[in-house]
Amino acid sequence: MKNKKRLLINILIIAVVLAFFITPLGHESKILLNRIMAFSPETIKVEDRQKISDFDWKLKDENWDFFNFKDSKGEVIFVHFWASWRIPSIAEAKSIQKLYNDYKGKVRFYLITNETREPVEELMAKRGYDFPVTYLIIDEKMPFDADKIPSTYVIDRDGYIALERFGIANWNSKGVRKLLDELIED
Repeated sequence: MKNKKRLLINILIIAVVLAFFITPLGHESKILLNRIMAFSPETIKVEDRQKISDFDWKLKDENWDFFNFKDSKGEVIFVHFWASWRIPSIAEAKSIQKLYNDYKGKVRFYLITNETREPVEELMAKRGYDFPVTYLIIDEKMPFDADKIPSTYVIDRDGYIALERFGIANWNSKGVRKLLDELIED
């Protein structure tokens, strides 16, 4: 009897582990787990902030039209590098959407990917996101390291990096909102 109970428990554990790694339920569970593990990022002390080297950086918008990042010089800017296929990027996109909903028009949002449009548009439609997507031009000079995904920068009006985060974070946190409010007021 004891062995049968142990065998049943082992089978259930194996089934849960397999479901976590193989099924769509597992994919959504990993996204949820990443969201739970995402914390508010820390801001950089004013005296430790570094200025970005150059605003002259060409990108493409969601319509595939070229524009220059320097159009945002003098504004508060949220730059986020992400990929539609990476679980941490999918997990934090929900908090970015909430932040975008409340700060669009006050903060410039650049959610940058090096993907083609199709997988990005598919994810956006599936998840109901409408934040602006920006497409990276490969081999174009840029003031950030686009190889670290996800990574995020908040830049003040004078071009100083007020927040820098490599990895997942909760972007809809009180700390991020407080920072953005302070930067908007300056």
